[in-house]
Amino acid sequence: MNRIVLALSGGVDSSVAAVLLQRGGYEIVGCTMQLWDARRNPTADGAPKVGRCCSLDDSYDARRVAEKLGFPYYVLNFEKEFERQVVEPFIGSYLNGKTPIPCTLCNTFLKFDRLLTFARQVGIERVATGHYARIRHDPGEGYLLFKGKDEDKDQSYFLFELSQEQLCHTEFPIGEYMKPDIREIASAEGLTTARKPESQEICFVPDGDYAAFIRQHAGEVNEEFLPVLESHERPGPIVFRDGTVMGTHSGVFRYTVGQRRGLGIAHPRPLYVMGLDVRQNRVMVGYKEDVFSRSLGVERVNWISRREPQLDEIRAEVRIRSNHVPAPARLQIRRNAEGNLVGDVKFDEPQLAVTPGQAAVFYSGDRVLGGGWISQKAS
Repeated sequence: MNRIVLALSGGVDSSVAAVLLQRGGYEIVGCTMQLWDARRNPTADGAPKVGRCCSLDDSYDARRVAEKLGFPYYVLNFEKEFERQVVEPFIGSYLNGKTPIPCTLCNTFLKFDRLLTFARQVGIERVATGHYARIRHDPGEGYLLFKGKDEDKDQSYFLFELSQEQLCHTEFPIGEYMKPDIREIASAEGLTTARKPESQEICFVPDGDYAAFIRQHAGEVNEEFLPVLESHERPGPIVFRDGTVMGTHSGVFRYTVGQRRGLGIAHPRPLYVMGLDVRQNRVMVGYKEDVFSRSLGVERVNWISRREPQLDEIRAEVRIRSNHVPAPARLQIRRNAEGNLVGDVKFDEPQLAVTPGQAAVFYSGDRVLGGGWISQKAS
């Protein structure tokens, strides 16, 4: 019988992934990755501040699923790796005026790297997760990534950095299913997770207050963040597009491109954050039409096919946020002086709130061609 390591989150999706793997003839070793100690985020009364993701209750639910379906279950402590490879870049990005995507980093460095390492340590060559995505093999191009069948739940945006080596050894059992079907399977199997609500928040910032999280943990994670945080917490000017000072901000890292609420400025028209100038401690604002961009630059591009991307123009649809509808664009991919793939994206129509630090993921229909990190935005 084929053996596989399954990442169990304690939610309905990974629970049903276990059911489908067993139906496919796999012998499962289940595991939950302990990534963040909720006791590091206490509430006012000192209790751990937990959300609906990666909590102790989730581990209990995952164990119940493993017991119900009859396969071994382990908890893997990756807290140090998570802090170094996810939390530290998360804080660093905000302090550099960017808006990070911690879920992508977690997928790249933990769920499909450390998990595969663990699997091989116990003599297993395949891993599986409950992501809504699909993998196919092409003799010429290798392993290819596709959107999940359920467009509303598709998670391919967060998986664009996966390598050929990782895709080769990965299964996404629920990728061909719709969410209602997943819940029906869980109910039919009598799984306790069948009606469990979904989690949307960042697992280590369950209340969504990332600014408070940064203030609390920046020094713990990296002492070099402290002077940067101190400078970024100083009030500074909120500047209109023509240079007029409109108000005062409470710390530049509290703002993101496209933000409209919380500016504290009375104005006849709604104002939006156009950009962040961390060096001069300024927040730039304008009208909604000022937050549209026709082009952007990307760095650290991952091209999923094992064939090199063509260096002349590539037509694709590009997604610049997880909830963004992919927009038609032209790609120019090239290698920089260090030999790394970088590129430029030019949209057919201007797009709202192109945000440095987010990912630009390239699609051709349902297929994920690759993606990169937005390094700059242009008009």
